[in-house]
Amino acid sequence: MISSVATRGSRVVLRCAALLCVPLVWTVGCGSPAPTRGQAGQSGTNGSAGVAGGGTGGQSGGSTGGTASGGHAGSSGGGGSAGSAGSSDAGSAQGGGAGQVTAPDAGAVCSSEPAPSCAQNGCPVPPSCASGGSGRTDCGANKESCCTTLEVPCGAYYRTYSNDGTGPMGQDDPAVVSNFRLDKYLVTVGRFRQFVQAWNGGSGYTPPSGSGKHTHLNGGKGLVNAAGSVDAGAPSYEPGWVTSNNSNLMLTNQNLACDPTYATWTKTAGSNEDFPINCVNWYEAYAFCIWDGGFLPSEAEFEYASAGGSQQREYPWGEDDPGTSSAYAIFGCDHGADGGGCTGLVNLAPVGTTKMGAGRWGHLDLAGETSEWNLDVYASFGDPCIDCAAFQGGSGRVNRGGSFRSSASPYLQSFFRGDLLYATDRTSSFGIRCARTP
Repeated sequence: MISSVATRGSRVVLRCAALLCVPLVWTVGCGSPAPTRGQAGQSGTNGSAGVAGGGTGGQSGGSTGGTASGGHAGSSGGGGSAGSAGSSDAGSAQGGGAGQVTAPDAGAVCSSEPAPSCAQNGCPVPPSCASGGSGRTDCGANKESCCTTLEVPCGAYYRTYSNDGTGPMGQDDPAVVSNFRLDKYLVTVGRFRQFVQAWNGGSGYTPPSGSGKHTHLNGGKGLVNAAGSVDAGAPSYEPGWVTSNNSNLMLTNQNLACDPTYATWTKTAGSNEDFPINCVNWYEAYAFCIWDGGFLPSEAEFEYASAGGSQQREYPWGEDDPGTSSAYAIFGCDHGADGGGCTGLVNLAPVGTTKMGAGRWGHLDLAGETSEWNLDVYASFGDPCIDCAAFQGGSGRVNRGGSFRSSASPYLQSFFRGDLLYATDRTSSFGIRCARTP
């Protein structure tokens, strides 16, 4: 299958790869059983335990007022015991058939989550929106702050799956994601302009060493390095910003106008301020989010938000076909083209235009408009994954969501992984969305 696409000059480059599923040994802790592969058990309802299949019992799925999938069995062998009921919104992600690994019970992680600080104290205004103006305080249908950020609740889901509109299939590589906040909108030209001014040609702001971590996790150490945990046998953690990365911040007018047809950047503020910034490399995306008080979302965090957590959606908004009217997503060069195809900036739109495409928790443009840089390197999924990311063992950086050029399938689908570009590459198809502490 096609796993990524981007343009380099006038040439379209495709990379194809198969989704890889690897044997898992899952350790949750707190006495939880380690689910292993075997025959599927019977599902429970309303969060109750399923009946185990032929092996050690797996966890059954739990949901809020819904029907749980679960009771997946562990390894083949003698009769296993029933799995315990899932907890929290995504206690265990929905299950499937025989031979599938069950998602972990997220209860132990989610039950210890602190109340989101913004809910108690109010969220600080990020620097990129501190001053009013186009692309900073006038986003979406309600002309609200372009820095609006929404909570994504703790839960479990499968990182590998497919969905053709009839429900999730082939689920594998389970993960638990703790509470975090994700910006409602893509970063606009107007917001990014404030960062370019702060950078000041390289003589101003650069991120402090070690900044940009998920400091609300693991006692301030951040995300677990999935590759490091598997390879070394002991946890290693998120490194944060490395000072040598400063040389990869090249925020010149020439670089930010990398594509004369589709680049949204202008030398001075103009009519594009509420469009998504593009033509930024991974280092610039990461540095912007750090300067703005956040960090890049991990691949697990971004996919969890796009998939609607345990709902494992086909698209962020659900299963409705996106059509060609730009009601759900800006894609396929349909926007503003009147059937004329890819012609220029008319194929993009101000952020938040496609309100029918909102994800489960209200985020807009999770699919289409610009593909979004994620924190991880592109690597085989590391297991187990409890607040994990891949910081080594891969090539290129993960991007997700598809762009204004992309076809709906597979690029806009929530389970699609893009891996073509390296961290120093820049293209008009790529943009930024920041995540933040809860």
